[in-house]
Amino acid sequence: MKNLLALIMAGGKGERLMPLTRERSKPAIPFGGIYLLIDLTLSNCINSGVYKIIVLPQYKSQNLMQHLENGWNIFSPALGHYLKISPPQMMKGEKWYEGTADSIRQNIYLIEQESPEYVLILSGDHVCKMDYALFKKYHEDHDADATVSVIEIMKESSREYGVLEVDDKYLVTGFQEKPLDPKTMPSDSSKVLASMGIYIFKTKVLLDLLKNDDRADFGKHLLPDMLNKYRVMAYPFRKINRIRDIEAHTDEDGIRSETIVDNSRDSGYWRDVGTLDSYWNANMDLTGVDPYFNMYGKLWPIRTYQRQYPPVKTVFAQSLGSNPRAGRAIDSLVAHGSIISGGMVVNSILSYNVFVHSWSSVEESVLMDNVSIGRHARIKKTIISEGVHIPPGAEIGFDPKKDKERFTVTSRGITVVTKEDFPN
Repeated sequence: MKNLLALIMAGGKGERLMPLTRERSKPAIPFGGIYLLIDLTLSNCINSGVYKIIVLPQYKSQNLMQHLENGWNIFSPALGHYLKISPPQMMKGEKWYEGTADSIRQNIYLIEQESPEYVLILSGDHVCKMDYALFKKYHEDHDADATVSVIEIMKESSREYGVLEVDDKYLVTGFQEKPLDPKTMPSDSSKVLASMGIYIFKTKVLLDLLKNDDRADFGKHLLPDMLNKYRVMAYPFRKINRIRDIEAHTDEDGIRSETIVDNSRDSGYWRDVGTLDSYWNANMDLTGVDPYFNMYGKLWPIRTYQRQYPPVKTVFAQSLGSNPRAGRAIDSLVAHGSIISGGMVVNSILSYNVFVHSWSSVEESVLMDNVSIGRHARIKKTIISEGVHIPPGAEIGFDPKKDKERFTVTSRGITVVTKEDFPN
């Protein structure tokens, strides 16, 4: 992978994720208790052998840049490895990044400086495991000028994505942007191929495109116009992507063993967490006994900046009739510094330094850093942003109509609570 440079687009405003993105960019949103979304893309890079990375932030990027400086300073310049952060510098006129292609165009000088054979363009806000080495090999094997990673989705969901038309060899023959009546897959009329927003280009082709076309986006503008001149391939993510990992087993005699496996379900998992509902879904996918997205693999670890907090603590085990005072967490992920003090946590994600007080309950919810849940409070199907103090006896997530009077509530009924809703 020495002849490849990765650029990560990390400037997303994430308007559909408001109010979570009120003070941070989309790639800087917490995920899975201890991570930020961008950690998943960066971990894929490291695990794939990609060690030349440029991150392109823009919107409210301080949290993101601070996280990268604290947790991703792991590269060796002596070996030619680096992670660079390149915020907008208006190198191509007096303007901010105006789209995916424009963010790369304004950093052409960094590509020319490195002079790689291939450029890998990634998004910093996807939840997936992807082996970019397999992606690059596919691109090379098909002698493509550009390759777009695609995923099969149901036809009814096409209006949320860019859809690719392909022949039976996955050669791209057309693009449709969020179509109401999409072209379906040649082999399955109920499904379409949606762009994942992940591309690999021959560097010369990419530079020619960017220098001769000043439009803003890859999916809307540049890629559709490539078809008359260049060879563009679709990469069937679920069909080819395979993540080898280690599964642990314990037999009936208590002897533990480990086996290297290809986890096809885990390898085929991808979510664009562009909405509050999809963000909640992606977090809930982590909580099962056999999770759809497994973060515990040894061969494909997810890295991040680990903060210095004490271990998780659960206290009280008092049985008081029908309402016991017991600190318990079931089918949940709980980050360091958290204390579950006589409350119940079920199918939930707790970030750093969360305090759950006695006789309270938290179900199917995502709690970010420094949240506290007061005594006898009941929380269900709720996303609580950092620093919120839920008062004793509060009930959130049980009556969406009532919640809408005060909080943000999604179409699916997920309630979102921020510090503005409970000012100190």
